[in-house]
Amino acid sequence: MSQLIDSFQRKVDYLRLSVTDRCDFRCVYCMSEDPTFLPKSHVLSLEELSWIAQAFTELGVKKIRLTGGEPLVRSDCDKLVKLLRKLPQLEELSMTTNGSRLSKLAQPLFDNGLSRLNISLDTLNPDVFAQLTRNGKLERVIAGIDAAIAAGFRNIKINAVILRGRNDHEVLDLVEFCRQRQLDIAFIEEMPIGLMDDRHRHRHRHCSSDEVRNIIETRYPLIASSKRTGGPSRYVKMADSTIRIGFISPHSNDFCHECNRVRVTVEGQLLLCLGNENAIDLKSIVRQFPADIERLKQAITDGMQYKPQSHHFNLNAAPQILRFMNATGG
Repeated sequence: MSQLIDSFQRKVDYLRLSVTDRCDFRCVYCMSEDPTFLPKSHVLSLEELSWIAQAFTELGVKKIRLTGGEPLVRSDCDKLVKLLRKLPQLEELSMTTNGSRLSKLAQPLFDNGLSRLNISLDTLNPDVFAQLTRNGKLERVIAGIDAAIAAGFRNIKINAVILRGRNDHEVLDLVEFCRQRQLDIAFIEEMPIGLMDDRHRHRHRHCSSDEVRNIIETRYPLIASSKRTGGPSRYVKMADSTIRIGFISPHSNDFCHECNRVRVTVEGQLLLCLGNENAIDLKSIVRQFPADIERLKQAITDGMQYKPQSHHFNLNAAPQILRFMNATGG
């Protein structure tokens, strides 16, 4: 089987595939309060998404994560899961979601073959939740998490972005929530992506992974863990629990030297790095040559030479990446 190798000899075997740029939340670190979404004609169809996924798996990609925006606002997302599960080379199919629609969709997603769920949850305070998401209902997300557990998912991870002065006082509460439900959790440093009204305050609200870890260790001594998921999390564990705590640290401890992933936006742009604007237009190939998978695979393979060695996030400078996270794909 072919393999995707970049110019720094890193093997790419993980694709994050965005199925929509839309979301039912307006999280302060993800998009503007009044976002503009893509017209339907710019969005990849179910068949086009599946075709691109097939090309990647034939090039050695073993893991695909479906992202958004919020993937579950797309009504045919469960059908896409079923289609992708038929790809013979695919070993793991996962999804990142805000959890708001899992009460209804967790069971069909599990039955259609979704392997794993990452669910975003930054706070357990309903008022803070409404502030951070601008319009979200905390009780819907918690109900969705419980529905996913009941549906049979055993590989659920909570993702929490910690912001100084907003939710850093809830780090231990989030750990306790996950301990009670036997869920792993990853704490994520905010990334300076997109032009937002309060982005100039980013460096003042930045909370590093080391700071979060120190908060946890006031209650629970942390032990190194050998767990790896193929993503950027560095994991630790607690002596009295089976759950793992991960830290994703694009600022304080970047993971670029072992990066094994690329992203495809719902507009069909192959993004070689979260922190760079390098992109290859796959949609034009898919639409101009809809039956030519070899041409598509060649464009993907050729694109690997443009994958940069590392990202460069600067807390003290204006953001260099002007697209928002909802348009980037998780």
